[in-house]
Amino acid sequence: MATILVVGEQASGHLKKATLSALAAAQQLAQKTGGQLAGLVIGASAGQAAQELSAYGIPVHGGEGASFEHALPETHSAAAAEVAKKVGASEVVIAATAYGKDVAPRVAAKLGAGLASDVLAIAGPNQFKRAMWAGNAIATVEVTTNVKVVTVRATEFAAPQKAQSKGPVTPAQVAAPQAKTRFLEFNEVKSARPELTEARVVVSGGRGTKGDFKPVEQLADVLGAAVGASRAVVDAGWQPNDLQVGQTGKVVAPQLYIAVGISGAIQHLAGMKGSKTIVAINKDAEAPIFQVADYGLVADLFKALPEMAEAVKKLQ
Repeated sequence: MATILVVGEQASGHLKKATLSALAAAQQLAQKTGGQLAGLVIGASAGQAAQELSAYGIPVHGGEGASFEHALPETHSAAAAEVAKKVGASEVVIAATAYGKDVAPRVAAKLGAGLASDVLAIAGPNQFKRAMWAGNAIATVEVTTNVKVVTVRATEFAAPQKAQSKGPVTPAQVAAPQAKTRFLEFNEVKSARPELTEARVVVSGGRGTKGDFKPVEQLADVLGAAVGASRAVVDAGWQPNDLQVGQTGKVVAPQLYIAVGISGAIQHLAGMKGSKTIVAINKDAEAPIFQVADYGLVADLFKALPEMAEAVKKLQ
């Protein structure tokens, strides 16, 4: 029986939420191929994250060791490819995060596998739906190689339920190759707010803020939300790159997405239109963002947001 290997992503020993979306996609693929699932988590403290993944009832391999401490694509892709060969994987599935986009192509090259990237849906045993032209077109692609590598957009696959019993966790027994790159430093952006891709609520600001993000941040703080930004805001230097939501930024799908002063260019919509509820606030009644919004408010954000923040405070 063929094996579908889910490559997990972890940080500080904890499994990233996007991995569960990759697992859900792998489960759908298994239903179409009849394959069995297995997991892999790589990192110096991967053991705890491997235990978290095993709670979903699949056997998990933990690739631990000092050589895997930093997520260098050279070492992590080599480990993933080696485990894929050992378990006889016919498919390797990984979330289309920054980590997944770095590792997956290298795994595909090492396995001589075809790669389907940024997949939105599993169309068949060998067929996958993926977005093109900022989501304006959906293509169905077929991968014809014996081994396939698939990266999936986390916002399109809901996390599965935990199993009644855990799967076994075993050491992967892989050695990292001598990397041609070396880790120098990691400058983490620390914030009291939730991580943008993990948050249940996101408040994003656009050009309409004129660079003043105080109303956006105040509303985000009373909602316990993450703060996002459009590309125009980032390009203007008003907010850092790590807050950008959109085709060339981060793709999010929170329970609630509040777009403030954002016109709704297709590049931005590509990064947030999977949100469960979209609220748009813009003083331009003709702004394209209202076409995808569940609720729209035509108003001056500098007046509306403080009023909303005060109203939320009264409810708490």
